[in-house]
Amino acid sequence: MSFTIYLTRHGQTILNKYRRFQGWCDAPLTDQGIEDAKKAGQRLKDVQFDFAYSSDSPRAIQTRDMIIAENQFKAPETHELPNFREQSFGYFEGADSGHIWTMVGLPHGCKTYYEILDNLGAAATRDLLHEADPWGDAEDDQTYWNRIAAGFEYLKEHHGNGETLLLVSHSLTIRTIVDHFAPKYNATVNGPKNGSVTKLVVDDHGKISVEYYNHY
Repeated sequence: MSFTIYLTRHGQTILNKYRRFQGWCDAPLTDQGIEDAKKAGQRLKDVQFDFAYSSDSPRAIQTRDMIIAENQFKAPETHELPNFREQSFGYFEGADSGHIWTMVGLPHGCKTYYEILDNLGAAATRDLLHEADPWGDAEDDQTYWNRIAAGFEYLKEHHGNGETLLLVSHSLTIRTIVDHFAPKYNATVNGPKNGSVTKLVVDDHGKISVEYYNHY
């Protein structure tokens, strides 16, 4: 069953640049974002990928394809896995993230996202945003993790024999994965940079480990 995943964050987008919530909504890559993707491709150009995955968000798909374009080997099959989308922010998609976290955190004595994390933890932070969403569309922690876990089950069912995969995903999703399997990196606070690479190894028993995090 063993295989390797190079888990990469997409390049910077317009909404990243302006520090706005960007979950299931999308925005074009900036010039910096295109450069992020190309640099990630250069870092991974000597890795021979058997398959290349991304979430189904256009920013992730574009980044994946730009990484593959830089690779020296024959282009692998590409697929989209919605399981590895970013967290859904529901009603708050596109909103100024600082303003929203202040609104959500103040009733709990917190003024910033990182204060909420420090006081309540990542799971409770997601649940608070879900509760604050008047439409109820922002993902709660259990719903969010269930779909990520299902994505890993899909990969385990379809890959093995030492295969090497590219998987382009998103900031909070990468943080959540790394925090779950390797909390020593404190990924919930130290988020991955756009275009950064994190290496996961799935062993013969299906156990997932993090070989390194946030290389850029």
